[in-house]
Amino acid sequence: MRTDPAGVWAEYQKGVSYNEGIGLYEQVRVNENFYVGRQWEGLYAPDLDKPVINVLKRVVSYFISMIVADDVSVSFTPFQQDAGAEQACRVLSGETARVIEQTGLKDLSRDVIRNAAVDGDGCLYFYFDPNAETGGPARGRVCAELIDNTDVHFGAPGVQDVQKQPYLIIASRRHIDAVRREARENGFDETEILPDGAREGDRPEDDMVTVLVKLWREEGTVRGVKTVASGLLRDVWDTGYRLYPLAWMPWDKVRHSFHGQAALTAVIPNQIAINQLFAMGIRSVKMNAFPKILYDKSRIARWSNRVGEAIGVVGSPSEQAIAANFRGGDMSAQVVQLIELLTQRTLEFMGASDAALGNVRPDNTSAIIATQKASAMPLELQRMEFYRFTEECVRVIVDMMAAHYGVRPAAMENGKTGLFDFGALRQVNLSTRVDIGSAAYYSELMQIETLDNLFQKGIITDAVTYLEGIPDQYVRGKSRILEKLREKQAGLAAGAGI
Repeated sequence: MRTDPAGVWAEYQKGVSYNEGIGLYEQVRVNENFYVGRQWEGLYAPDLDKPVINVLKRVVSYFISMIVADDVSVSFTPFQQDAGAEQACRVLSGETARVIEQTGLKDLSRDVIRNAAVDGDGCLYFYFDPNAETGGPARGRVCAELIDNTDVHFGAPGVQDVQKQPYLIIASRRHIDAVRREARENGFDETEILPDGAREGDRPEDDMVTVLVKLWREEGTVRGVKTVASGLLRDVWDTGYRLYPLAWMPWDKVRHSFHGQAALTAVIPNQIAINQLFAMGIRSVKMNAFPKILYDKSRIARWSNRVGEAIGVVGSPSEQAIAANFRGGDMSAQVVQLIELLTQRTLEFMGASDAALGNVRPDNTSAIIATQKASAMPLELQRMEFYRFTEECVRVIVDMMAAHYGVRPAAMENGKTGLFDFGALRQVNLSTRVDIGSAAYYSELMQIETLDNLFQKGIITDAVTYLEGIPDQYVRGKSRILEKLREKQAGLAAGAGI
């Protein structure tokens, strides 16, 4: 495993060559331009209007809203039912919810889906900030950062599973002053850090430098090294992780490549055709819709359309047929029909029909709902992929908590706070099922309704058991109520001599 700056840079260049070979950089640039509306970039046509009928952005917005329409919930279930494992799962649930809230993971998830649909892949990189405030006596928390798919390079490009990679390289562009300061703080010679342009003997175009973080597994844990092309920023260190701190989501998987296919790539020609037809239609209307005046130049030297201006003629002004009106032919109706057909078919084949987008009259609501559900079915594959991505994020978060948290306060049994050794989570992470699914409002109400029915029918007779099953957000001060109920039960048991 190469850890020297030259070796890491050579592996990075190998990854860049692979991306260039599959046309990733150019495809991402084109897709981004079409998504944000820069759909005429590079075309020189000064006399042609350049309308943008951005069908693609609306479809991507629909994809994002459909996949994250419901909040995502995480639940932990131990494979072996014992008190220790159940307690660890309760701690995991509370601390994972805290990390998801503090990192803004729900907001980042929307950006991940957006990047996957537009660029082909979405990626989150996790790291630990030891100085971050947590709201309690302990310091340090897990953080997440959104990364472009063009900045991640896998050691085995044909393997799609992140955790099966021999190594990962994450690239970033940073200002040279900050990079030199980091090198100096880590005990390295800051004068070796040069801008990317100066490294090749050319005049540097800017003061930016490419920083590479290489991760690989060795002796069961993930090791890392941080370099630039000309020197080290941080020598090899043991992260203590067993999983790569990276979660990866392709939109459509491509065989023998870790890069996915974006939703926009295949339909960009449709978008170009729609814009071109609109542009030529506008040109035709502007050229032919308004009448033109034809005049006899032998009798009128110059024609002016200014109001009230005199026009000189040769001969008698009373003679007729000095000028005549002319109007060009109308544009064929097939142009408008073709534009509508292209737009409709593009939306349908992308899974965003008029019924799904709400562009129908609500005459038959039952039929509309059924059509919307059927239109959303193709997105179930991406929804399942998003759930897998979220589970991968949760696994990484638990692995990082086990490596960094140590012994710190956590929510224990009965709603009380106590010290918990997070190092024990490493084994729990391997022996626990993580379930990712929709946390819709109606499902929580269904849970409460089910508990009410069980309690009324006498199947559940204990008030503590009943209250423990109700979601926390529906009962204010739930932990205090449970504590009082348990004290009351303990007092009744002591009075009865039990």
